Amino acid sequence: MPSIPVERTTAPRPPPAEAELGFGRHFTDHVFRADWTEPAGWHGDRILPYGALALDPATSALHYGQSIFEGLKAFPRAGGRAALFRPAAHAARFAASARRLAMPPIEPERLLAGVRALLCEDAAWMPAAPGTSIYVRPVMFGDEAFLGVRPARTYATLVLLSPVGGYFAGPPRPLRLWVERARARAARGGIGAAKASANYVASLLAAEEAKARGFDQVLWLDGAEARWLEEVGTMNVFVRLGDALVTPPLGGTILAGVTRDSVLHLCRARGLRVEERPIALDELAAAHRAGTLREVFGTGTAAVVSAVGELAWEGEALRLPAPGPDALAERLRQELTAIQRGEARDEWGWMEVVG
Repeated sequence: MPSIPVERTTAPRPPPAEAELGFGRHFTDHVFRADWTEPAGWHGDRILPYGALALDPATSALHYGQSIFEGLKAFPRAGGRAALFRPAAHAARFAASARRLAMPPIEPERLLAGVRALLCEDAAWMPAAPGTSIYVRPVMFGDEAFLGVRPARTYATLVLLSPVGGYFAGPPRPLRLWVERARARAARGGIGAAKASANYVASLLAAEEAKARGFDQVLWLDGAEARWLEEVGTMNVFVRLGDALVTPPLGGTILAGVTRDSVLHLCRARGLRVEERPIALDELAAAHRAGTLREVFGTGTAAVVSAVGELAWEGEALRLPAPGPDALAERLRQELTAIQRGEARDEWGWMEVVG
């Protein structure tokens, strides 16, 4: 592809101190942008100064929800370069989300060319401390100004960069989850498998209520029977039952997590018995009573691998022993982060060095 033009900021800012990063609170000096119109398709790729958008009050995404996003990470490499974790998988998922919401998918290579150019432009923002990275956030939305229930006829794709630390505040600890049985995040035939903004707003009320009860997040069940495990907050869920690692199958209501897929690769390559099958809450409770529920953990780009220490719902609580250094969740977290940071061999070619 041709080189991407750059309009540099006239007011560059210093990167934040690494100890103050948090997650999603700081943004680099520039963004990538491309636009879509019916006659031209995707065009106008450029890098611009980070700043506010001017939106018409009738912008269609504000009224009809045509908005998707993606999230991937870049890690430091020698010589000021960056390395992206499984960028092609994320770009393909972004395109799949667009198709599900009747939006024109941006070509994966076009999107990744913008990501690479942006990372090179704002390379000075890359943090180096353990547990830090640059979170890459592509977002696409319908920006035609109209009122009427139909797909928009113009769209914008932006890419933001955010230097981040850990997703959850404070030192790492097992999560406490509230099992949500009254509400559902997604339903069969819906948009649960897309990274649509609407999926996340549907989760907020239950998550806030769980936090008010003293929990960290929600364990979502299926929308039809409120019986089958689906996701942990914004993460895919894994359960270690005896000598097997079990995770719900992808069936249209669960996001096809890139970290989920990576964990499945690692575990199968290491000879661990892995099952992708439905898991009922009753099965989880019975395994806990029988002493065969060994671990529960969530996986996702932001948090990588997060152990669960408790699951609770009305009248019942399942408490798991504190995970030690030999716990599968901890071993997987260390193995994935070692690959991401270039400290372990990249057997599957997951890392792409930029710059």
